[in-house]
Amino acid sequence: MSRIDYSVWDHIEVSDDEDDTHPNIDTPSLFRWRHQARVERMEEFQKKGEELSKLLSECRRKLSEAQKKVQELSISATDDAKAELSKAQAEEKKLKKEEREWEKKLEEHNREEKRMPWNVDTLSKDGFSKSIVNVKPDSKEETEEEKEQKHKTFVEKYEKQIKHFGMLRRWDDSQKYLSDNPHLVCEETANYLVIMCIDLEVEEKHALMEQVAHQTIVMQFILELAKSLKVDPRGCFRQFFSKIKTADQQYQEAFNDELESFKERVRGRAKIRIEKAMREYEEEERQKRMGPGGLDPVEVYESLPLEMQKCFDEKDIQMLQDVISKMDPTEAKAHMKRCIDSGLWVPNSKTDDGDEKEEDATYEEGDICYKLA
Repeated sequence: MSRIDYSVWDHIEVSDDEDDTHPNIDTPSLFRWRHQARVERMEEFQKKGEELSKLLSECRRKLSEAQKKVQELSISATDDAKAELSKAQAEEKKLKKEEREWEKKLEEHNREEKRMPWNVDTLSKDGFSKSIVNVKPDSKEETEEEKEQKHKTFVEKYEKQIKHFGMLRRWDDSQKYLSDNPHLVCEETANYLVIMCIDLEVEEKHALMEQVAHQTIVMQFILELAKSLKVDPRGCFRQFFSKIKTADQQYQEAFNDELESFKERVRGRAKIRIEKAMREYEEEERQKRMGPGGLDPVEVYESLPLEMQKCFDEKDIQMLQDVISKMDPTEAKAHMKRCIDSGLWVPNSKTDDGDEKEEDATYEEGDICYKLA
């Protein structure tokens, strides 16, 4: 796990016009937070086991010394030796009890280790370590521009094949398809599948999203296995399928746990994208409604007294004039000015014989322009 760039989700969630060749996706970082936590737990668990073994060894060393001392004192006939023998036997008994306790703790630790679920890190050990092939040489870090171009070129060439792989369901079908198309075993494929999942969720194609998410995790497990073994991913994907097809329940549960976590994050990012698109749509509609004075007629209407709202609902100018006449002049002018600035009220422009026309005339002569729909 070489990269620590978890911002990939940020790139996905803020970009509404991204296409299938998003330039800033680094799929391994999507799972790094889970991998780091898992590695830390494994390291802590291993340290605990080493500490228990160390304490047990120390206890056994002390017990061996105590037993040797008991044997030496047993063959002595002096009074002092008899007194020391009693103490030595008590110490021996105490150490035997401690030994049993440490053995019990170590056995429990070992049982817990066997119960631990398989994951992509343990997958790269034991049986898999026997067949490391195609060792991948260290390569220089690619620039963002190089990644973008590489991703675009790859997707343009293999988009149809990637989509086909994303729709496969059976382990054997996936393995055979990758055997026939080994060039798909790469980060570019995983990147595309991630975006495909989010797109499908946004389109409310939930079942399809879950199917493609499964294949995304398959590809991710293969890529992480390759990194753990330091081999080319194309040289170890068969090992992954060999293991997953014969995996016990614990390993299958570990795979499913990764899958469910990924699907939840996809749903979260799809929701954010939808909410952002809705906000932008609402803002666009609001801008279209804006009146000559830069006010939103909906917001102005909702701020009016109920009596004035009724006038606009019924488009009754006389009723509006009657309501205004009964209001405080200052309040009435403030409301009507906002109505004009929002376009709810369009004053008549028949007064060209002077700029200093009484302001009341502006409110008495005009038309209701109902812009709330």
